[in-house]
Amino acid sequence: MTGSPGGPFRDTVAQTALPGPAAPDTLGSVDSLLGIPAGLALSTAAGLRVFVPLMLTSAAARLGYITLAPCMTWIGSDAALVAFATATVLEVAAYYVPWLDTLLDTIATPTAITAGVIAMAAVTPDLSPLVRWTLAVVAGGGAASLVQVSTALLRLKSSALTAGVGNPVVATGELVGSITLALLGLLAPLLGAAAVVVLLIALARRVSRVRGRRRTRAA
Repeated sequence: MTGSPGGPFRDTVAQTALPGPAAPDTLGSVDSLLGIPAGLALSTAAGLRVFVPLMLTSAAARLGYITLAPCMTWIGSDAALVAFATATVLEVAAYYVPWLDTLLDTIATPTAITAGVIAMAAVTPDLSPLVRWTLAVVAGGGAASLVQVSTALLRLKSSALTAGVGNPVVATGELVGSITLALLGLLAPLLGAAAVVVLLIALARRVSRVRGRRRTRAA
């Protein structure tokens, strides 16, 4: 992932360089590595809201802030931006409709996995195709799937305990989390990746507690 004029990854070094013998270009490897945490944050955000990270990635590419992988340049088109923005509005609104939110969770997992794979692949242009798609499927799709399944279970629990009244609170938290992670992925990839690690650890602990309770009840 590389920054365009005005992007965050290359410009600072370019503007402060002093005249002299040309130094070896070592920034390419740094930029490549930054694409991985950026993609991880965007993929995780897709697990919370499928279209939010895709819309923000599309807008960033359209503004020339990021460079997309060659096979993903369509994401930066006007048509893609309009489509993602429309889908985002519809998705966000649907999760505030009682019981429709739970119904959406039944189809959200495969959609979130697809969005996670696309997001990871799109922002890693400096990686070879084999590495890019392996990371996209394993890390991008895996992170999106884990987060989406966890939030779906949380919504089911909220529906059971509050008859759906508490679901808008869950929906708002998911929306804020998705926007935050996506923006961190684009603006501060390393910080975004750190936030993803914290989130995944918290989810793993939550799942462990739930399993422990079930074993206790079964005993």
